[in-house]
Amino acid sequence: MGILELWLPILVSSIFVFVMSALVWMVMPWHKSDFRKTVDEEAVRAALKGTPAGLYMLPYCTNPAELKDEKVAQKYIDGPQAYITVIPNGLPKMGGKLILSFCYYVFVGILCAYMVTRTVAVDADYLQVFRVAGTTAFIAHGIAYFQDSIWFGRSWSLTAKGLLDALLYGLLTGGAFGWLA
Repeated sequence: MGILELWLPILVSSIFVFVMSALVWMVMPWHKSDFRKTVDEEAVRAALKGTPAGLYMLPYCTNPAELKDEKVAQKYIDGPQAYITVIPNGLPKMGGKLILSFCYYVFVGILCAYMVTRTVAVDADYLQVFRVAGTTAFIAHGIAYFQDSIWFGRSWSLTAKGLLDALLYGLLTGGAFGWLA
């Protein structure tokens, strides 16, 4: 069996995950507390005004040897330390982001199809297909959160929430593949 033969579970799982993602972010309560307001939002906005879109580090230090400089080291001690993502100005435009999200879900579906076609017999039962596709989807949707918590200060509670989302997406993907493959 080839990946193209699994176009239906790829498409159906992508739709299921797209709908679940919308429910998770718009209806479910667990992401409501993910973002916090800064102590003085207007001062932060003023300080960042004119900063081009990109990822920034505060204090800025890309060479570990610089940490031996007392002034640089003191910046870390005094704080704050931050990773700041600046996005382009303007009202949020959801259309393009929704399309890219769906494309990502299709890509995850293709990865699942690849794993299923390489590890599961053509006549495999529902549970075997479910296990491979669901595990692959869970990994694709969730594992990178660990790196964000380890290296970039993302709170572990946000990582746990992301893993819960990934579990839901993995279960839906596994179910669609088990049903339709």
